[in-house]
Amino acid sequence: MSDFIVNIIHRPELAPEYAEKVTGSGKKENIKRTDLRDESLDIFRFQQETAHKNGLKTTIQMTYASLFSDEAVAIAKEDHARWGDEIGLSLLGLPCPQFREKYHTREFCIWMFSMEEKKAIVDDVFGLFHERFGFWPESTSSYYLDADLIHYIKTVCPSVKCAVATCWEEGPKAYHTCNNSWYTFMDGGPWAPWIPSRQNTHAPASGPEEDSGIVAIPHLSRDLIACYDGNGSNFGTHPQNVLRGMIYDTATWEFPYYYNLVDQYRSLEKYNDGYAYNMMFVGPGWLNRMGRWEAPYELLKKSYEEGLGYYGELKKRGELTDLTMSEFADYYRSKKSYHEPECAPWRDILYGSDKQLFWYCDANMRACINMDQGGALVDLRNYAAKLRIPVGVGTGNPVDASYPFLIQEKYRAGYFTHYAGAGTIRSAVFSHQGYEANLCQCRTHAHFIEEELEEKDLLCNAKGWKKKKERCLILDPVELELGDLKFKVLTRIFFPEGESLIKMARKVYDFSRKDAKVSLKEYMTACYGTTEYAQDMTGITLGLDSPESRSGARSQELLEYQYRDRSRRMEGAKRAWAVIPQIQTNVSMEISRPDACGFIEEGYAFSPMFTLGFTADLSEGEEAVTWLRLAKEN
Repeated sequence: MSDFIVNIIHRPELAPEYAEKVTGSGKKENIKRTDLRDESLDIFRFQQETAHKNGLKTTIQMTYASLFSDEAVAIAKEDHARWGDEIGLSLLGLPCPQFREKYHTREFCIWMFSMEEKKAIVDDVFGLFHERFGFWPESTSSYYLDADLIHYIKTVCPSVKCAVATCWEEGPKAYHTCNNSWYTFMDGGPWAPWIPSRQNTHAPASGPEEDSGIVAIPHLSRDLIACYDGNGSNFGTHPQNVLRGMIYDTATWEFPYYYNLVDQYRSLEKYNDGYAYNMMFVGPGWLNRMGRWEAPYELLKKSYEEGLGYYGELKKRGELTDLTMSEFADYYRSKKSYHEPECAPWRDILYGSDKQLFWYCDANMRACINMDQGGALVDLRNYAAKLRIPVGVGTGNPVDASYPFLIQEKYRAGYFTHYAGAGTIRSAVFSHQGYEANLCQCRTHAHFIEEELEEKDLLCNAKGWKKKKERCLILDPVELELGDLKFKVLTRIFFPEGESLIKMARKVYDFSRKDAKVSLKEYMTACYGTTEYAQDMTGITLGLDSPESRSGARSQELLEYQYRDRSRRMEGAKRAWAVIPQIQTNVSMEISRPDACGFIEEGYAFSPMFTLGFTADLSEGEEAVTWLRLAKEN
């Protein structure tokens, strides 16, 4: 079996959120219209027939509206019997006359209801599914499913083992490109399948005790550069996403980007123990006969047929395995351990740049390394904190399901700030005789390796883990020129499995003056939040710890964040750290050189960040290693 796994998921919405305004152009809103219902069923049939024509199984995610349709139910039963398609239950597609009359609302996002309403809707929808089909579903779906909702679904329907549980990076970027009207924020989660923790859907479980009981998959497989830099709804393995992004030849109606995107996902098997994943989750609104995204129906249809045709061709060549959602959940649990990370070296395939990112995700963190900025850490989420973030009406947090960041270059400036102050980043600065250079100014590339770690105890075997590995990025050396001194810097970045840390090693060599020394500043500038808007930093504590003396004593420098632009330094410091109680996070840095000087810096209101770091002098051929550690507060 090929380990490029694909889920093809269709949902028969009878009042699709996108299609109503197009089909009903010039008419008063009316989701009861038979023309809308009939067209939606025709599109659903077309989608199913296109998949089957290409030898592909699908998962049919029945919507609430479709459960009232004898015709939709009959199609699902027939395709299940004939083609082996799975019949699951979607919590998208709630709007229909029956729902609005029963719940008296135009709300359609299940995670944004109150918990009492969520429970009532789950009882209703799952009960109706069982009534129509005579069995319980093994899969469900939404744009987002919060942890409390997943727990209740498992209580009502223990058979559910797989769920579409979030959209990757559907936050402020999507909000802004929807005319500031898409009030759903869910940044900060995995881009590939994972097992959600019971505390937070975005944070992967670190063991059986945290396992929510489902395997989660993302809502579409996104371009991990284009989506991160811009609106993800234009850059995904859904043919109509690509058309919405206008990423096709308007003369020939060809769209090579789509195939390149699928192929880049295929390539990830080289970095994930021979496994790669891709998915497409499609409702009928995108194939409206009136056209969408400035594209006529004929182009929409062509893109769908050719997109599924490519999957079909890969399957014929033995290079793709199509699974239903529940089949994939079984496969995933047999393939992946709790502590095995997801790794994605990703290159630009859209804009013609030479940009390269590396994404890393495990039960302790999500991180992104940007080779276009010299290997800077540009996105960091502390999953080790396993933050419980209730979302929905009545929680005090009706819309923001995002997992908070410590570093996020798009929302908090990164290296290149417009004016005074600093943005969030983890990088290094080299200086010599009044000249300095930040590695963020250096473009480079990296290659990926993984090595088995030596076991220090039997913990892995006791927990049934696979042998632990360390993933490593080795960056191409960069050459710096500081005044009359030229030299090279080699950076290696390590991710030890299950360790909740990122290790960075910098080696300097090829000095043009062998007697020279350079000063290295390793630093992390961070804050916390989920959007572009600054949060109150009051309550954060910054600290420096000295090594223990022979008597066991240890000195400490502390700063309680007060926006006063203060700093502290400590020669020979062992650790620089910050405690951010707002996100239950302890983050710290350590360095291998005992002669280094540790420092902490408080920000100010115009630049509400904090900085941790070390400085050290390096001679020809010397190396400094730093460790960035994440933990839950206390």
